[in-house]
Amino acid sequence: MKLSKSKNLCAVVIGASLGWSAMAEAETLSLGATNATSSHYQIAVAMAKAIETENDGITVTVVETGASVDNIKRLARGEIDLGLVAGDIFIQALTGTGKFEGHAVDDLVALYPYSTSIINIAVRQDSGITNLQELEGKNFTPGIRGSGGEALISAAFELFGIEPNYIYGTVTDAKEGVANGQLIGYSKYAAANRVDAALQELMTSTDMRLLGFNAEQQALIKEKIAGVGFIEVPAGFIEGNDAFVTPAVPIVYATRKSLMDDATAEKVARGIGEHTDILIETWPQLADYDFRASILETQDIGIAVHPGALGYWQQ
Repeated sequence: MKLSKSKNLCAVVIGASLGWSAMAEAETLSLGATNATSSHYQIAVAMAKAIETENDGITVTVVETGASVDNIKRLARGEIDLGLVAGDIFIQALTGTGKFEGHAVDDLVALYPYSTSIINIAVRQDSGITNLQELEGKNFTPGIRGSGGEALISAAFELFGIEPNYIYGTVTDAKEGVANGQLIGYSKYAAANRVDAALQELMTSTDMRLLGFNAEQQALIKEKIAGVGFIEVPAGFIEGNDAFVTPAVPIVYATRKSLMDDATAEKVARGIGEHTDILIETWPQLADYDFRASILETQDIGIAVHPGALGYWQQ
């Protein structure tokens, strides 16, 4: 009888131990995205699903944020585990320059890329504005406060000596302001190969024009702002628009080595790499995107990659 009790007690202890082990393996990750009205938020939700699909015991919570700059500040405070970061902002944070002058986040590392984004500087066509200099003194939204787009446009315009009357707000605020004539235009990051959803919606009621950067402006940015390239967008990208040249930067999801160990980083990268079908369902343009090649290319412009994630992408 005593032997039976001992066996029962052993079974209880083993069962409890297994339960505690399972609890210990469960993990919740906070993913800092961007404004909920952005298409980048939609793909963030798909990313969370992909990571969870690959990894039993991992739950990913998507957090609405102000995008790149805000996400890095949250990573620095340990408030999120990974977050969207534009390539130029990543390098500024890593090196303690630009928006992060004197406040380097020196263990910032990328987990995976998912896009090369361009800056759309969109103005009302009836404004008559055809170049960046003509934004001087005009009511203009440079992007979501704290976003990589806002940081890049603010820095670029300062280099050019252009001083619009900046009006800050959400993407929705910008669309409404342009539509009712309170704003002359706005800027934000968008996909390089399709018209941004916000611009598509705005153009149902308002004729718009996209502005580009001239050769002198491009050279100045390349000299002064690391991590920014340029691409030419062909004529007709939106109806009646001429070809234009605009900044292009890689967009990654980043963490800090002090926040995420190699094993977790590998799991996150694997979730993205093995379930691109989930991402393509939300963003069809990702069907032609090479995640492995892109993460390796980001290293060439100074973006560090988490060793755990790199181990997966190099397989």
